[in-house]
Amino acid sequence: MSKLTPVVPCASCPIRHSAVCAECDSDELEMLSSIKSYRTIPAGAPLASAGESLTHFSSIVTGCATMSRTLEDGRRQTVGLLLPSDYIGRPGRARAAFDVEALSEVTLCRFERRAFEDLLRKTPHVASRLLKMTLDELDAARDWAVVLGRMTAREKVATFLISLARRQAAAGDALAGAVTMRLPLSREAIADHLGLTIETTSRQMTALRKDGLIEMTSNRDIRIPDFGALALEAGDDGDGGLIV
Repeated sequence: MSKLTPVVPCASCPIRHSAVCAECDSDELEMLSSIKSYRTIPAGAPLASAGESLTHFSSIVTGCATMSRTLEDGRRQTVGLLLPSDYIGRPGRARAAFDVEALSEVTLCRFERRAFEDLLRKTPHVASRLLKMTLDELDAARDWAVVLGRMTAREKVATFLISLARRQAAAGDALAGAVTMRLPLSREAIADHLGLTIETTSRQMTALRKDGLIEMTSNRDIRIPDFGALALEAGDDGDGGLIV
């Protein structure tokens, strides 16, 4: 069951410089603070359900979630992986377009939908930041179509790891040489995200490890000895890479 959580002041928020509030001035931050609340959702619980009323828009503060679409026959396709600072909701739309489920315990910074839509008309920095995030998401969707439609299983796994490393890096960090990161989701969830079976995903992870492209220090902790080498394996030409 979800629970209300004490609100963290914007100045000490871990996603302050990467979320929808990243470009806010002090007055705009004060306006956002006046309408925000925090809620913690347990792993496995829904954050939103396709077709249902969406009363709040949210930014993920901590944790990891998936965005998916389920067909009438029960087949499910993951269409997005949501990490800290990612945004849930769309101004002007009262219902959720996709299912969003917590993979781990997730803490949300929430804004009542109507209040947030009204605030957008008064805060140009929030509106411009939301537009940039939306365009980034559009680029991600286009890149994801390439991953699912044209890449081999090995390339899919390598691309996923490269993308995840970039997203987990501190803002502005240039990744090179050895990189260490923690997987926020299980092998089964990775397979679902990539449109592969868990057996295929595990085989590809093992193959990358045997080839020296990754090192598994635990089930969730990965070391990439040479980030550039793995990026080449993913078909990344070094211009910023796929956003997945």
